Amino acid sequence: MPLTPLDIHNKEFTRGFRGYDEDEVNEFLDQVIKDYEMVIREKKELFDRVNELEEKLGHFSNIETTLNKSILIAQETAEDVKRNAEKEAKLIIKESEKNADRIINEALAKSRKVAMEVEELKKQASVYRTRFKMLIEAQLELLNTEEWDDISKPEEDSDRHYSDNEYENA
Repeated sequence: MPLTPLDIHNKEFTRGFRGYDEDEVNEFLDQVIKDYEMVIREKKELFDRVNELEEKLGHFSNIETTLNKSILIAQETAEDVKRNAEKEAKLIIKESEKNADRIINEALAKSRKVAMEVEELKKQASVYRTRFKMLIEAQLELLNTEEWDDISKPEEDSDRHYSDNEYENA
């Protein structure tokens, strides 16, 4: 067991013939007691300081652990967000491609339908033109017949005057 300042203070030496000077020994012991008390105080202060620093170290270790966990969680979350964004982007691209294909197919179908309608209109115009031409030719032929010539000749009875009743009956 270590000595305490009280142990040093209460220590008594046996006296022998021609022993040590008692005052000198007591002064030395007093100095040892003061120094020893100072060492004990410093030891206690250092011990308290070590305990305080260990508590702070524990606190900072907890903070470090928490920060490391937070960083890992943030990294995992960032990776999850990135993966989800990539998946969503792929889905949007696929949907856009499907919509583009659908729009292109609809446009091609409409284009084909319009082309067929144009061809049908061309055919109808050609038929109409042919029929109209035939009608005009028939009318010209009719104009070129002798009946028209007979109508256009002056009649010998042209001096004859019709009465109103005769015009109505004619």
